[in-house]
Amino acid sequence: MMKVTESLIERCRKEDRQAQFELFKLCYGFLMGVCSRYERNKDDAEALLNLAFYKILTKLDHYKADKVPFEAWCRRVTINTIIDEFRKKQKDKHDFVENWDTAIPLNTMDYNEADQKFDAEDLENMIRNLPPLTQKVFNMYIVDGYSHKEISEQLKMSEGTSKWHLSTARSTIKKMLLKVMNHVASIML
Repeated sequence: MMKVTESLIERCRKEDRQAQFELFKLCYGFLMGVCSRYERNKDDAEALLNLAFYKILTKLDHYKADKVPFEAWCRRVTINTIIDEFRKKQKDKHDFVENWDTAIPLNTMDYNEADQKFDAEDLENMIRNLPPLTQKVFNMYIVDGYSHKEISEQLKMSEGTSKWHLSTARSTIKKMLLKVMNHVASIML
């Protein structure tokens, strides 16, 4: 949880560079986590974070402490920034799927070891290997709690298309999980 004080926010509103740097350090881990869920490449995630933080600083006058916690407001600004950047790039790019076989490194292990070693990072890697648009819909719906209506408005698609991407993401992740389990089972035989 970020410990951002109202006095720090006030100093940032007055364009105090030291206060802005303090705020950046406080927000970095949290906001980088948000950006990393949407962007595969660390450098690109950091670029999104910088852009989002710039928007946070320039829109601090819109933040109302009595209406919403600062962390929630920052998260919303960051997600909206990510979506805006995605829309800009979407026109020129096509979805692609990376090699599923390399999504999760597998070692020889039994089911109990697999359970212990399979963690959030492995699932995150699976999500990152989804096609970019499918990944964004999955993150927005499952992780960030957006409705299909909100996703369709943000990403300029129909609700049906949003539902299709979510279904595809779930199906693909299920296949990847089954592949991992089959691999572990074949090692045990």
